[in-house]
Amino acid sequence: MNEFGVGTYTRNIIRALAQLDRQNKYFLLGPPQKVTEIGKLPDNFKSVPILPTDTLRGEMQYRTVVKRLNCDLTHIPHLYWFPRRLPCPYVLTAHDLLDHLYRARGGSEVKRFLHFHFTRRVLKNAARIFAVSKFTKSEIEKLFGIDPGKIEVVYNAIDKRFLTGHATDADRLFLAERYQVTYPFVLYAGRISPHKNLVRIIEAFSALKADLVKQELYPDLKLIIIGDELSKHPDLRRTVVRGGVQNDVRFMGFVPIEVLRIFYDLAKVFVFPSLYEGFGLPPLEAMAHGTPVLTSNTSSIPEVVGNAAVMVNPENVFEMMRALERVLLDQTLREKMRQRGYEQVKKFSWNNSAESIIAAYEQVAGVGSSTTAKQRRVANS
Repeated sequence: MNEFGVGTYTRNIIRALAQLDRQNKYFLLGPPQKVTEIGKLPDNFKSVPILPTDTLRGEMQYRTVVKRLNCDLTHIPHLYWFPRRLPCPYVLTAHDLLDHLYRARGGSEVKRFLHFHFTRRVLKNAARIFAVSKFTKSEIEKLFGIDPGKIEVVYNAIDKRFLTGHATDADRLFLAERYQVTYPFVLYAGRISPHKNLVRIIEAFSALKADLVKQELYPDLKLIIIGDELSKHPDLRRTVVRGGVQNDVRFMGFVPIEVLRIFYDLAKVFVFPSLYEGFGLPPLEAMAHGTPVLTSNTSSIPEVVGNAAVMVNPENVFEMMRALERVLLDQTLREKMRQRGYEQVKKFSWNNSAESIIAAYEQVAGVGSSTTAKQRRVANS
């Protein structure tokens, strides 16, 4: 588990399951410190320490523990490809197929072939697949030839810490003192990765600054980029220099959710023109704070943002720049987006997702289960 991504999913799904299901018994397999991050859980949830499952030893221990606990099924919260021989049916959550699209261009042909072959086998052998969007479900069907009847769309939702209200004066002071942020800014938050399209974000911002200078508007506007692994992407620094915005682009690195929510709240525009997303939580996180969102019109994003964001072709820098300027300057549009954003966030709920998952658990464990009582035993890794 980690702060974002699959970690967000795992923490929030387990919390929702704990609220809704006091009948079935759940074993949480993994490092105990990660389980403590979830918070207090009812008695039908038990932490079972095991080694990381990305090693052979950890995988063998996982299999042994699931068998010893006599589990009726196990839920793996991410798509994996390492072959597993489990003593009970398994369900898994597929967040995206990035490893078989953008990342698949690296490595040897043999490795790519094995990765694809084993992933397809994992998907075919799953009792149920939870896809986080209709787009991801469609991709699984097309790329791996999986029966659509075994794939269920179960949406993500935002972490509840993004629903704690707007930034206070104390929050603003904290950002000013800790991060020296005292100016209006456009915000990007997410992973630093080629498919996130950050080079074009910087190029669009550079063009936007030049246009605003001509109009004598927003002279101190900055672009703030929050995300990790910047050192692995020197092309971003080069783009900043090439665009002449060295003094206007700030790379913040990683910030915890409690700080990120303040950045979301104070941003003039949140920009997220990703080339590929299995779901894409950041636009919803920004909407929860009433911040206008500019995002892309590709992959799952239109499905997630609905009519609450301005969408652009993520490969067209000029279109992105013009849309940024419009969202920044059109107050009527900004207010409309603010209200639509609040409504869009409400459409996604961890409790609704957990209800669908519990129903799937019951269906899977009810077929060929050795348990005759109503209680089912579920392993979550």
